[in-house]
Amino acid sequence: MTVFQHWQEVPESYWKWPSFAPREFACKADGSLIVEPEFMERLQLLRFDLGFPFIINSGYRTPAYNAAVSKTGLTGPHTTGRAVDIRVYGGHAFDLGDAAKAYGFTGKGEKGHGPHEGRFIHLDDLPDAPGRPRPWSWTYP
Repeated sequence: MTVFQHWQEVPESYWKWPSFAPREFACKADGSLIVEPEFMERLQLLRFDLGFPFIINSGYRTPAYNAAVSKTGLTGPHTTGRAVDIRVYGGHAFDLGDAAKAYGFTGKGEKGHGPHEGRFIHLDDLPDAPGRPRPWSWTYP
C-alpha cells in the first residue's frame, strides 16, 4: 500500500496502469489517495480484457468522507484502496459483472436502475472476514 496526501504527488514513474489516472481514484473530499498495486493490476487486466473504458465514479475515500456518503461508515471497502465504483450499464454492465470473479474480485455490488449516469458496479478484492463473508454480491436500492 502506498499513501499519497494528494493525487498530484503520485510520480509518473510509479503509476503503472495506463487505462487510469491517479485523480480518478482520489478521495473527492481532499484529493488523498491510497494505492494498492495488486488491486490496480487486477482492475487493469480486467479493463484490457473487456476492451471498453471504465468510468470511475469512486475509488479511495477517507474514513470521514466514506462515513458521510456510505452506510459502511469509517471502515468501508473504499477506505482500503481496494474498492472502486465503475459507471456502467447495459451490456457492458453484464460483461463486467460476469467477468469480475475470474479476476479475483470478491465483492460485487450493482446499482442497475435510475438514470444511466447513476448506474454503477462496485468491485473490491477484500478477504473473507468476520461480518464480511467473501465472495459476496449485492444490489443497491
